[in-house]
Amino acid sequence: MGELFEQFDIWSAFGQTLYLAFFSAIGALVLGTFLAIMRVGPVGIFRRAGAAYVNLVRNTPLTLIVTFCLIALHYQLKIYLAPQDSPTSIVDNGVRWAIVGLAIYHAAFVCEALRSGINTVPTGQAEAARSIGLTFTQSLREVILPQAFRGAIAPMASVLIALIKNTTVAYAIGVAETAAFMRDGLEFRPDLSFLIFVIVAGFFVLLTMPLGIALTHLSQRLAVKR
Repeated sequence: MGELFEQFDIWSAFGQTLYLAFFSAIGALVLGTFLAIMRVGPVGIFRRAGAAYVNLVRNTPLTLIVTFCLIALHYQLKIYLAPQDSPTSIVDNGVRWAIVGLAIYHAAFVCEALRSGINTVPTGQAEAARSIGLTFTQSLREVILPQAFRGAIAPMASVLIALIKNTTVAYAIGVAETAAFMRDGLEFRPDLSFLIFVIVAGFFVLLTMPLGIALTHLSQRLAVKR
């Protein structure tokens, strides 16, 4: 194992995976929350737009979305997410467009998880909020969304775990994360193939299993009593 860590920058690959997962999760949570609000809102065109986004994105391969972000938006439309004069511009743009693609894709699943949480809030609470003069936005902020997030922790945990594992798709656009290390390791050290698989699998298991257990426990502690 020591030979692999000396020959390949494994820690950097693991760190890149964590970086992608962290910022993609934030982006997916923000965008998914807005989509969920659109889907339950009173404006019909917003509901239809939110539903169209979710149905379109969920049925599009993640690799296609990430590749589209880099090739179409970056190279074709010349949209830069990093300074062009930076010596690491190519790498930085690849990483940031990978984050955008991952966030766009998983926002659809965050939206549905949060919408399921919103559906657990009794209709009477929303009606009571409106009866005391709260607007739709105020009702969401003060009454509905706090309970919805508590009720959606378990499905959101599943989305987060899936996002962490799906960061390997960034390898398709040249981002040097865990999947890229596995490719290089299998190419240059085929004699250690089994050990490479164990290292990569162990990294994801050690990352996702405690996270899943912790979030499941949190969902049980914060469950809204009905």
